[in-house]
Amino acid sequence: MSPQPTLITLTDPRSAAAEAYRTLRTNLTFAGLDKPIESLLVTSPGPDEGKSVALANLAVAMAQGERRTIIVDADLRRPTLHQIFGVSNGRGLTTMFVEPEAMADPPLLETGVENLWLLPSGPLPPNPADLLGSRRMEEIINALRARADVLLFDAPPVVAVTDAAVLGMKVDGVLLVVTAGRTRRDDVQRARELLERVHVRIIGAVLTDAPSGRMPRYY
Repeated sequence: MSPQPTLITLTDPRSAAAEAYRTLRTNLTFAGLDKPIESLLVTSPGPDEGKSVALANLAVAMAQGERRTIIVDADLRRPTLHQIFGVSNGRGLTTMFVEPEAMADPPLLETGVENLWLLPSGPLPPNPADLLGSRRMEEIINALRARADVLLFDAPPVVAVTDAAVLGMKVDGVLLVVTAGRTRRDDVQRARELLERVHVRIIGAVLTDAPSGRMPRYY
């Protein structure tokens, strides 16, 4: 398996962008001093803001930091993580809802990166929000926790559908990805309000696509 161009942490580990993901990894560690972040949901206010790419690179940085990491593609509407890592999407998260044996043996896939596994979305369901908000989802999270130090979930945009807010209540925190020059301030504010309304813990935001010559800032 060859690294995908979007995985800058693998293709160009000495770059400013790769270093920024390692900085983000460190910041998340310090953000969890009082309450360790063992499960983190990554989303964005709107579509096409690079949340999946940011999550994939953060996951690589986590794994390179010797933390057993599982990425879960919980975007059950437009999953892309299987494409980023070049693997099949035939079985995955939704499989664990319908196959009892999958709870004991989750269909995790190798990513080619040591300490990093991917649970793709699997076949897309007609009712994503219902699945993510179910008690079964909590059981799945607990089953995956037993196999890793950190779980990273990819979820649909906050403003578009309720999926991120529903799943955000079941994890330790949420990280918002916003894009310089694209994400509207009003959308960021709306996303924050929607998450806070259901008492989701917002860890912070990631600014991507910063102007050339400047390292992306994480705060």
